[in-house]
Amino acid sequence: MLYPYYRMKEAGLDTVLIGPVAGKQYTGKHGYPVTSEVAIDNISAQDLSALIIPGGWAPDYWRRDPRFLQLVKDIDSQGKPLATICHGAWMLCSAKIIKGRRLTCFTAVKDDVENAGGIYEDKAVVVDKNLISSRVPGDLPDFCRAILAQLQA
Repeated sequence: MLYPYYRMKEAGLDTVLIGPVAGKQYTGKHGYPVTSEVAIDNISAQDLSALIIPGGWAPDYWRRDPRFLQLVKDIDSQGKPLATICHGAWMLCSAKIIKGRRLTCFTAVKDDVENAGGIYEDKAVVVDKNLISSRVPGDLPDFCRAILAQLQA
């Protein structure tokens, strides 16, 4: 989450961290604390140019929340860049937006992607129209370049 966040900021993009509650601190699986800046109830797809879904534990919680799923669906239906890495693909599966689309993810999520109708590809980054996906932290440079390319197009 931190690498894309700061890479987008470095590129001069207005970047915000969305969470269930604004101002709440969350700890990632590696112990890094992150504080959400905007509550999911206070943002919509119209407010965003893109949505980046991180890996780790967050997608497993967010995919159970209809507010997050609706944001994912709305971003996608508007054709805005929708980027996901690692376990973030769970959000796309639960939002039911990947049938017939090419994407990648962490190998443990591959079956979920295929069962949701997605076409899994084992590559550092896969771009299918507005959908940008990567597998693991080692893919982050390619992932961020692909996001920036869509935002600058």
